[in-house]
Amino acid sequence: MVVALVTIFIVGYFFIAMEHPFKINKTATALALGTFLWTVFVFCGAIAQPGMDSDAWHNFISTHLVENLGETAEIVFFLLGAMTIVTLIEDYQGFRVITDKITTTNKKKLLWILSILTFFLSALLDNMTTAIVMVALLRKLIADKKERWLYAGMVILAANAGGAWSPIGDVTTIMLWIGGQVTTVNIIVKTIIASLVCMVVPVLIIGATLKGDIERPADSNSGVEVPAHLRRLILIMGICGLIFVPIFKTITHLPPYLGMLFSLAVLWITTEIISRKYEKEGHKLPTAVSTLEHIDTPTILFFLGILMAVSCLKVSGILAGLAGGLNAAFGTDAPGFFFIDLIIGVLSSVVDNVPLVAAAMGMYDITGDAVIFAQNHPFWEFLAYCAGTGGSLLIIGSAAGVAVMGMEKIDFIWYLKKITLLALAGYIAGALVFIAMDMTLFENIPWLANLK
Repeated sequence: MVVALVTIFIVGYFFIAMEHPFKINKTATALALGTFLWTVFVFCGAIAQPGMDSDAWHNFISTHLVENLGETAEIVFFLLGAMTIVTLIEDYQGFRVITDKITTTNKKKLLWILSILTFFLSALLDNMTTAIVMVALLRKLIADKKERWLYAGMVILAANAGGAWSPIGDVTTIMLWIGGQVTTVNIIVKTIIASLVCMVVPVLIIGATLKGDIERPADSNSGVEVPAHLRRLILIMGICGLIFVPIFKTITHLPPYLGMLFSLAVLWITTEIISRKYEKEGHKLPTAVSTLEHIDTPTILFFLGILMAVSCLKVSGILAGLAGGLNAAFGTDAPGFFFIDLIIGVLSSVVDNVPLVAAAMGMYDITGDAVIFAQNHPFWEFLAYCAGTGGSLLIIGSAAGVAVMGMEKIDFIWYLKKITLLALAGYIAGALVFIAMDMTLFENIPWLANLK
């Protein structure tokens, strides 16, 4: 069964990567992969479970399928809400408030501005939401598609690096934070420098090759000029709505998608009122209804297919077995656990980092008598860095990458050729900085060593 499931996953992954040569849309492949994996798991698993009767086995499958569909739906609805809010801001020309302030056309300066902005914005929001916002900005700043792809690739790197050091910046860091494996001050202080290095190294490398100026796209307002005060209003409301999401989660402990949908509802009602008012004056301004008509639905369905495929690997025990194998191979002492985290980071570019981190959290319980890695152990902090930034190695290795891929229609192979080595250089450089700091600075300075 394990061989069959892994083989199917690899074949499906290959077809996703070769989307353009085969001329088969990656969304179709992802949906086929997710459904086929669960189908094979049902039949092969029933054969592999001779002691379990048919009804018990199908109840087991149904329970886990519904559970994982719920987890997947949270991400899908979060993405739907975020994309609608960002697109609504774009429809109201709200990003002109920002792009008008970015006057430089120098390629190198623009790269630094966008990378730094993405890095810190993703720590405040989250990496996927930030990537969506930044792609909307890129469309207003860069006309040439291939040049925009390059900047979009760097946005993915910066968004994942920025999300790794913040308790609310990446879904895996959120998991570790809520689970009690890390605390707020620790995760920030001990990973921010490594994450910054992870972002800076690729920018330095690619920046050395950039020369000249970028060409800005012509303004396209679809014949409707939105008044300046409405542009500012919708931009501020949209950004505040996105910032509200992690605050909502912290206060209520409810899933982030609920906060995102509430923010969308507020903006939806506001635009309905604005549109009705201006329609009376001869204007027709957009609402969330008109925005939803051109939301990138294939990207959302691609998420659904990929996450359901990975959830099958999780339920079948393949990911837990992989984590156990790493533990047996490298041990739990330094530098062994550093290697475990590094490998999990690389694997997270192929398999979703959420089940990998969940498997690690399950293996190394922080409660009870046999605690291997206690709260704020370097293993957890380095795991947050590796799982957060390792997904940048492939464009479908992170939520930010998948969102950007869908919005900009970036080719998997193009990203592999142009961005992967840059991401790897940043990943390794940041990892070395983290290990060096952990073994010297945080070990030898008492107040840092006891930081909680």
